[in-house]
Amino acid sequence: MEFHYKRIIVKVGSNVITRDDGLPDYYRLEQLVTQLAKIREYGIEVILVSSGAVASGRSLITPKEAKQPVTIRQLLSSVGQVKLINTYSRLFEVFDILCAQVLVTKEDFRDRVHYLNMKNCLNSLLQHNIIPVVNENDVVSVTELMFTDNDELAGLIASMLNADALIILSNIDGIFNGDPKLATSSVIEKIDKIAFDLNNIIKPEKSSFGRGGMLTKASIAKKVAKLGICVHIANGKKNNVLLDLLDGKLLHTQFLPEKKKSGAKKWIAHAEGAANGAVKLNQGACQVLTSGKVSSLLPIGIIDIIGDFKKGDIVRIIGEDNMLIGLGITQYSAEKARERIGLKNQKPLVHYDYFYSIH
Repeated sequence: MEFHYKRIIVKVGSNVITRDDGLPDYYRLEQLVTQLAKIREYGIEVILVSSGAVASGRSLITPKEAKQPVTIRQLLSSVGQVKLINTYSRLFEVFDILCAQVLVTKEDFRDRVHYLNMKNCLNSLLQHNIIPVVNENDVVSVTELMFTDNDELAGLIASMLNADALIILSNIDGIFNGDPKLATSSVIEKIDKIAFDLNNIIKPEKSSFGRGGMLTKASIAKKVAKLGICVHIANGKKNNVLLDLLDGKLLHTQFLPEKKKSGAKKWIAHAEGAANGAVKLNQGACQVLTSGKVSSLLPIGIIDIIGDFKKGDIVRIIGEDNMLIGLGITQYSAEKARERIGLKNQKPLVHYDYFYSIH
């Protein structure tokens, strides 16, 4: 195999395992499971992040028209998730493989205790040779509590479990250098720190059955690659897609990983939604923190403390223009930080080991 991975996250989108009529594509599901079973034979640990609960629900029930869209989603997913996990269970059984259902919400990643409990659960499943099948709990996740889509969830799981690679299966071959419908456009095969603006290339279109488009996938891929995890975006509608990808035979987009980050930084990177307050820095401090050198956030570079936070909270770190430059875990409270604004020879508010730069 060209890629020597020991642990991979495979994310399959609803547009891959759903037919044009909105019902589940059982042929594609069977193909997917067969490939995952083969990958397991190579000694690679697999975590599957799978959409498809709503489509499975749609195959069982027709909602009454008067219902709100969120209520319909809850209805279809609660019924459909049972069928989806049973389908996976039946397909994996053919290969004598056990799978487990893991339903999560965004709140589980904001709380450090929940985060570590979930991490321990997933690691325990892997130690017992069980394939975790992860999905968002749409029954309790609504509006602002929802993930952007399962690409975001897959990125969080990849970071949490220190995976070697995240493979995102969509319905096109990867990221193109133009409109995929034009013959003049071609797949960008390797992306390293991205020397161009993807916003100018990717149209913010959404798929028929999913919540996130290719721009979402690319932005999440950038963040995950920055944390030291290789990301592949490939066409899940192609037969043998996973095995061909791992054998280096598949045309697709690969985001090359940067240096591995610590477990704490991986959590912080995805925890903006859990931030309490913000720390505003002067231009010099911003340049030092984003230079890539080992630097902590010192009070001498702080010009304002916004909101309130306690020791151990996550804070947003912003520049004079209010643009986000990173996230960090505080070593003392907002009250103490205000007392030390601009002072020399003070304890760092955020130590380098607990600072994540978005640049």
